[in-house]
Amino acid sequence: MNRSVPLLFLNVFVIATCGLIYELLAGTLASYVLGDSVTQFSIIIGLYLFAMGVGSWLSRFIESHLAERFIDIELAVAILGGFSAPLLFFAFANVSYFSVILYGVVFGIGTLVGLEIPLLMRILKDELDFKELVARVLALDYVGALVASILFPIFFVPTLGLVRTSLVFGILNAIVGLWGTWLLVPLIKPGRLLFLRIKAAIVITLLVIGAIKADSLTVLAEESLFQETIIHAQSSQYQRIIVTRGRTGFSLFLNGNLQFNSFDEYRYHEALVHPAMIAFEGDPKRVLVLGGGDGLAVREVLKYPTVEHVTLVDLDPAITDLAKDLPVLAELNKNALTDKRVEVINSDAYVWLDRAESADFDVAILDFPDPNNFALGKLYSTRFYKLLQAKLRPDSTVAIQSTSPLYARNSYWCIVTTIEASGFGVRPYQTTVPSFGIWGYVLAKNGGVEIPDSIPENVPLAFLDDESMKGMFEFPVDTSRPDIEIEINRLDNQALVRYYEAEWRRFE
Repeated sequence: MNRSVPLLFLNVFVIATCGLIYELLAGTLASYVLGDSVTQFSIIIGLYLFAMGVGSWLSRFIESHLAERFIDIELAVAILGGFSAPLLFFAFANVSYFSVILYGVVFGIGTLVGLEIPLLMRILKDELDFKELVARVLALDYVGALVASILFPIFFVPTLGLVRTSLVFGILNAIVGLWGTWLLVPLIKPGRLLFLRIKAAIVITLLVIGAIKADSLTVLAEESLFQETIIHAQSSQYQRIIVTRGRTGFSLFLNGNLQFNSFDEYRYHEALVHPAMIAFEGDPKRVLVLGGGDGLAVREVLKYPTVEHVTLVDLDPAITDLAKDLPVLAELNKNALTDKRVEVINSDAYVWLDRAESADFDVAILDFPDPNNFALGKLYSTRFYKLLQAKLRPDSTVAIQSTSPLYARNSYWCIVTTIEASGFGVRPYQTTVPSFGIWGYVLAKNGGVEIPDSIPENVPLAFLDDESMKGMFEFPVDTSRPDIEIEINRLDNQALVRYYEAEWRRFE
C-alpha cells in the first residue's frame, strides 16, 4: 500500500479537477439557456458547495469496505457528471421543470464529490501522519480546482464544447475508479475485485461511445431547442453560436438568444444606424461601431460615400470571422468586414474605451446584446457612456440599441435616464421589427440633438423614409416614460439588469 500512496494523491488532484469542471459546466449551461449568468453561477456554486458538505457528513455512515465504496462513488460521479451536459440540454428542450433537474444534478454531483475526499483520507490515515495527510489532500484539492478553472474557459469549452467536455471528464473519473481497483487491491475483497473492474469497464465504454458521438448528441439536443434547421454551430471562448435556416431566411443565435432574422434585420439596422448618421452636422467620415460583430450595422454605415474609416470593436473573434467566412452572412452584410475602410478590433468594448488613445469619431453606433447579465450591464452604465464621450468629438452623434420599450418599459427608460445622467442630450425612438416586436433606441449628442428629418438621396434604404423616420420619435402611452422614478444604471448598482430580468421573466 505504501507504494500506492503518491498515486492516490494524484487521484485527489483528478477528483478536484473533475468536480470543478462539472460545476462550471452546469453554471455555463444554465447561463446559456436561462440567462442571468451571475444568478445562475451564484446558485450553482452555493448549491454545489453545500452538497459537498452534505456528502462529507454522509461519509461518516460508511463504516466498512471503504475502498469498494470509494470506487463505486467514483463510477457514480463519472456517470452523473459525464452525462450531465447532454442530459441538461435534452431536459431544457423537453421538460417544463428544467430547473429542478439542473439543481438536482448539481446537488447529486456535489454530494458524491463530497463523499470521495473523506473516504480517501480515511483509506490513507494509516499511511501518513494526520497533519501531513490533511495538508497534502487539501493542497492538491485546491490546485486541481485552480487548473480546472483556468483551462475550462481557455481550452475545454472552445475546443471540446460543453457536451464533449463533460463526457471526457466522466471518462477521467471512471479511469480513476478502474485504477483504484489496482491501487487498493489489499483493501478489496477478492470476490468483488473482478465485479468492480467489469463495472468500471462498462462505464468507461458508455462514456467513450458518448464522447465519440458527442457532435451527434449536441446536434440532437440543439435541434430540440431550435425549430429551424441548424446550418452552423460552434462554441467560442465566450459563447455558443448557432445559425439556423428556416422558411423566412436564416437566424443567428448567441447562447440561445436570437440576434437577428435575415427576413427583417434591415428594419432593425436601418433604424439603429441612419438617424445618428443623418443627425451628425456635416459629412460623417470616422465611425465607431461597438458590438455588431455580424457586420450588419457596418453595412449600413458604409452606404455613406463620405465615410473614410470604420472601427468595429467586438469581443468575440469567432463572430467577426463568421461574418466574413460564412457565405450566407457575408452575403447579407455585403462583405462589410472585408472592406478596406473597416478596421476590426476583437476586444471588450469597455476595456478598449478605457485604454484607447483619444480618437475623434463623428458617429458612434452601440449594438450590444440586451443587458441580461452584469457583464453586459456595464456596457449600459454611466461610467461606460462617460468613457465613450471622451473618444468623441463635441458634436458627435451616438445611437444605442436599448431593448423593447413595450416588453421591458422600465429597462428601456433606465437606459435613457442613464445616458442623460452621463451628460448627453437624448432623443428616444422606437420602431417595429417583426422578429422582436416593438424595439427601442436612443439618439444622443452632447448638448442636445434635433430629430433628423431628411434622408440623403444617395443612401439606398429598404425601410426608412423621411416620414417613417420622424414617426419613430413618437411614443404612445404604453411605451412612454413611466411616472415612477427610474434608477440610473451605475457599476455599483446594476439597476438595469434587475429591471431587465424582472420584466423579461414574465414572458418565459
